[in-house]
Amino acid sequence: MKSFYRLLKYLVLFLFGASIIGAGGLYGVYLYLEPKLPSIETLKDVQLQVPLRIYSSDHLLIAEFGEKRREPLRYEQIPERMIQAFLAAEDDRFFEHPGVDYQGLLRAAFQLLLTGERRQGGSTITMQVARNFFLSSKKTYTRKLNEIFLALKIERMLSKQEILELYLNKIYLGHRAYGVGAASLVYYGRPVDKLELSEIAMIAGLPKAPSTLNPITNPDKALVRRNYVLRRMFDLDQINHAEYDGAKTAAISAKLHRTPSEIEAPYVAEMARTEAINRFGLDAYTEGYTITTTIESHLQETANQALRRAMQAYDKRHGYHGAAANLAINEDVDNETLFTFLEQQPDGADLLKAVVTSIDEKTIDVLTEQGETLTLEWNALEWASAYVSHDVKQPPPKKADEIVGLGDQIYLYHENPDKGEPYWRLAQIPQVAGAMVAIAPNNGAIKSLVGGYDFYQSKFNRVIQAKRQPGSGFKPFVYSAALEAGFTPASIFNDAPVVFQDDTMEAVWRPENYSGKFFGPTRLRYALTHSRNLVSIRLLRKLGIGFAIQYASRFGFDTRELPRDLSLALGSGAVSPLQMGTGFSVLANGGYYVPPYMIDSIRDNKGEVIYQANPVQVCDDEMLKQQEESSQAKPENEMSENTEPLEQEEIAPRCAKQAISEQNQYLMHSMLRDVIQHGTARKARVLGRRDIAGKTGTTNDQRDAWFNGFNHHMVAIAWLGFDNVEPLGRGEVGGRAALPAWIDFMQVALNGIEEKVPELPPGMVTMRIDVDSGEPVGAGSGNAIFEVFEAKNAPKPPDIRTPSQSSNTMGGQTVAPAEDPF
Repeated sequence: MKSFYRLLKYLVLFLFGASIIGAGGLYGVYLYLEPKLPSIETLKDVQLQVPLRIYSSDHLLIAEFGEKRREPLRYEQIPERMIQAFLAAEDDRFFEHPGVDYQGLLRAAFQLLLTGERRQGGSTITMQVARNFFLSSKKTYTRKLNEIFLALKIERMLSKQEILELYLNKIYLGHRAYGVGAASLVYYGRPVDKLELSEIAMIAGLPKAPSTLNPITNPDKALVRRNYVLRRMFDLDQINHAEYDGAKTAAISAKLHRTPSEIEAPYVAEMARTEAINRFGLDAYTEGYTITTTIESHLQETANQALRRAMQAYDKRHGYHGAAANLAINEDVDNETLFTFLEQQPDGADLLKAVVTSIDEKTIDVLTEQGETLTLEWNALEWASAYVSHDVKQPPPKKADEIVGLGDQIYLYHENPDKGEPYWRLAQIPQVAGAMVAIAPNNGAIKSLVGGYDFYQSKFNRVIQAKRQPGSGFKPFVYSAALEAGFTPASIFNDAPVVFQDDTMEAVWRPENYSGKFFGPTRLRYALTHSRNLVSIRLLRKLGIGFAIQYASRFGFDTRELPRDLSLALGSGAVSPLQMGTGFSVLANGGYYVPPYMIDSIRDNKGEVIYQANPVQVCDDEMLKQQEESSQAKPENEMSENTEPLEQEEIAPRCAKQAISEQNQYLMHSMLRDVIQHGTARKARVLGRRDIAGKTGTTNDQRDAWFNGFNHHMVAIAWLGFDNVEPLGRGEVGGRAALPAWIDFMQVALNGIEEKVPELPPGMVTMRIDVDSGEPVGAGSGNAIFEVFEAKNAPKPPDIRTPSQSSNTMGGQTVAPAEDPF
């Protein structure tokens, strides 16, 4: 018995000594490793990698850029069930241990003794935080010791809730999703607070092996892991039996969800992304910047639809190019084969992909990519005469099999006719290109921008990158220069044949009107209304090319891009749709040059505004006063020409400078209203407004078709043409090809906007003139109209009165300085 007690005594002493030695050794290891441990102060203000996000002005998501998808959540935003599920799967003693679960470590050590292999084990959530933020995932003894020491330090500095918040926002959960906020959107397309129990358990099971246990890559293994998590939750009394059984039997509903863009504006997104890279470099993709643009979502969607409708209408007029592809099929083909075939074909923006499954005399059946079987009636097919060239197409088809064949992959367009019910019709991806941009003329905010039919087929942004001839759309700037030089809307120029031997041009030039006809002496107002080319050329020759080019710079045009010959009068320069929008804004806003802008603000990942646009704008008296006070308080050399970052004090407005006189702007506005009421854009009268104005534009051989239109509230530019500058075809002028898009857009953009015709400015007079000669006539003349003039340029009748007479009479004829005859 004594020997037994002696042995027990030695054993106790041995264990005690071993413990002392072990503790001392562990402390020695700690002293050795501690200086090398990273500081965990950064965890108090951790910067998670968050992608760049682009929003519309009404805060709808346009796009997201970044390798990692992350939706950072505060602890209180994370559902309790989500927290319970992760604790059940990863660390059920999280709220009990000090950062290290010694029971788990002992299990891992015992496994090592039994098998001789290092395996994952004993890692608490706090240790995972240490590893994810500071260490590599390589399995070594040193890394494990570092994990333990770091975990203990983290637990001393942060609360359990703060640790969980870090973990649930940092953890990788497969398919570029980091954190539970992103995972819920990636796998289920819903935020975390909208998930079912089975979906929560699925996400909670992912940290063990996010690449191989996720429900997209391996649904069978993911199901086993999900049910394991549910069982753990049940065993821990986190859920009851009914909840467990219901969630366990739930089918897998996960599927891959792309970033849920709420508005289609990819050209806008690319412009904003480029600006972010220019400002922040590659950090733009990871620092959580949020860019808010000036885009209005409903106007953007309207512009998308309006431009595509016009491009589809053009495409329909010129014939069918044939099926995009063909699959040899028979009656026994299964739908899976057809779906696989359709998936391989390119998408077409708003078009629906389909495959022809049967053909009757004047109908066809198709299977769409959405799994729906549709029957297309003859009204959906009869337009499809075979395309030959932009000017020629085959005779109309008489039967459906003349148009399509069995197994043809086709596209469907949802036609919304002005009369009748919407229907699906045969369509094709347009080969013609197009662009549309809308600008608020008073401050230059871009309200919508569409750079082409489909960004994913062509990323070329025609609004800002396409330099095309504006055609007759440039004439208003020449006519405005003429008014500046003293001409009037009643000035007469001869619309007659002319031949120019211009030294700056390569050959003899014989310009013509579009109609090929000549109309003799013509007033400038009438010539602009009906887009008379020969009058414009004679006018430019009278003005002088140099004067006209310098004057055009007032509208924002680069004089280096304008030709220094008489073809300038017909718009032979190279301009973009955005430049045209900027120029027409001067005519819309009272005569002020206002540069366009698209980025309203930029916020950092804390929501702090780090940039706020302060655009040049048309100012009222109060704003002018604010600018003057600000200028006096701040030296001029400290004021940037560009928009400024937001500072603590209120930013004073930046008031636009007058580019053309208000009298000039008024006359141009009235003449361009006539283009719509009486001229080449009469189709726009369907809008039922008298305050809209604009100018069609068509270039030689109809290579470009434009409509540039506006009122006081909105400027919109529509353009159609081929990227390779091929002719559009006979009759494809601005009023036919581009104007319909403008009308469709303005129908929505001006809805609810008060009609507002510019008021007659001071220094103007109204006179009765002869329609043919433009000369003043008396009240009894039967061939007369009213015209408005700047008083200094008004025509003077033969019986000029003395200067002492009333300023409201001229040559015995009463003039009205405050009446608008238009």
